[in-house]
Amino acid sequence: MIPQEIIRRKRDGQTLSGEEIAAFINGLTRGDVTEGQAAAFAMAVFFRGMSRDETVALTLAMRDSGDVMTWADIGRPVADKHSTGGVGDNVSLVLAPLVAACGLAVPMISGRGLGHTGGTLDKLQSIPGYNVAPDLALLQRVVSEAGCAIVGQTGDLAPADRRLYAIRDVTATVESVPMITASILSKKLAAGLETLVLDVKVGNGAFMESLEEAEALARSLVEVANGAGTRTTALLTDMNQPLADAAGNALEVRHAIDLLSGRKNGTRAHELVLALAAEMLVQAGVATNLAEARQQAERALEGGEALGVFARMVHLLGGPADLVERPDHYLPEAAAVVPVVAQESGWLSACATRDLGLAVIELGGGRKRPQDDIDHAVGVADILPLGSQVFRGDPIAFVHAADRAEGERMAEAVRRCFAMSEEAPAVTPVVIERIT
Repeated sequence: MIPQEIIRRKRDGQTLSGEEIAAFINGLTRGDVTEGQAAAFAMAVFFRGMSRDETVALTLAMRDSGDVMTWADIGRPVADKHSTGGVGDNVSLVLAPLVAACGLAVPMISGRGLGHTGGTLDKLQSIPGYNVAPDLALLQRVVSEAGCAIVGQTGDLAPADRRLYAIRDVTATVESVPMITASILSKKLAAGLETLVLDVKVGNGAFMESLEEAEALARSLVEVANGAGTRTTALLTDMNQPLADAAGNALEVRHAIDLLSGRKNGTRAHELVLALAAEMLVQAGVATNLAEARQQAERALEGGEALGVFARMVHLLGGPADLVERPDHYLPEAAAVVPVVAQESGWLSACATRDLGLAVIELGGGRKRPQDDIDHAVGVADILPLGSQVFRGDPIAFVHAADRAEGERMAEAVRRCFAMSEEAPAVTPVVIERIT
């Protein structure tokens, strides 16, 4: 296999065989394919695309680049959810323990921040001691004992994806539908899932800004995953504003604990968690319809069972046993908190969500280069939802920064992310469409 010949063929718009794709991915895994060659391949795929068969071959090659887990003795349906990424999207931290409390096993393989979006692993690393990279034996033990484990790719699960994922982040090739499909599904299929629910974001804070693009990605994911034997559905969800009222690692962990504790009921994040939970419970066969499944999920939240599962998972993976009782004792706090003040009275009518995500990166809450360290304390919190009425001088949000000067500078940047109107705007529902 000559890597540059495979790159050339894809660059010229030719269809690659399954054998060529497998050979390239095997070379990437072994280190025979250089970072520059992988970047060139990613750019060629970005511009030329891939057929369905090529995408299936890429997905399976990346899945088979490492171990594929089995759960024969788990005694529960094995399920998972994946989001295509957004701003303030901490749903995984709530959803995994929630559906585990309802009887599912959830080995959730998650990723780090990509582009302007936050990463689940970066959020979890706000928690002192939390092990995002357990070996397979510990991962299986945690899922068995707690019902769920939210971790990163181990060295043995889809290692080719881990390398390509980092390259896509810094080469402006994130939005490629075939590579998104293969990246998501290779990790999920390697985790040995029976069912999968996909949260495909659409809007100005999503990688797919138009409904047509998001539908194309959702259908690609559903088609490839079902073709590989994993029952899969997708929800198209709105990302024209941050999902949670916080964007930033430790801030989103705090928000997740609040949601699990019942202090964020009625929010968009709460609604999406329940919608995804209902999909997962119906797919797994523990509920007969979405209404019944939603009721099960609501009871597990209200009764505290989901919060208890989250606490057990955190402790089993090395975090503090009393995190949910004392989050402020463990989660890092920024040195400066600066309000983002409304310059006029009116209604919040629009948010440049991608720009808000980039502001979190500028604060140090994300990476500009793969090797960059993250400041887990910084971000934007207490963000008002669109449709809120505000008066001149009211806070729209609060910037958490490493120092006062940086906080004041970024508060102005965050303020410019919001538009005002004289009348209350129509707000898009958080769940837009269901795709099977």
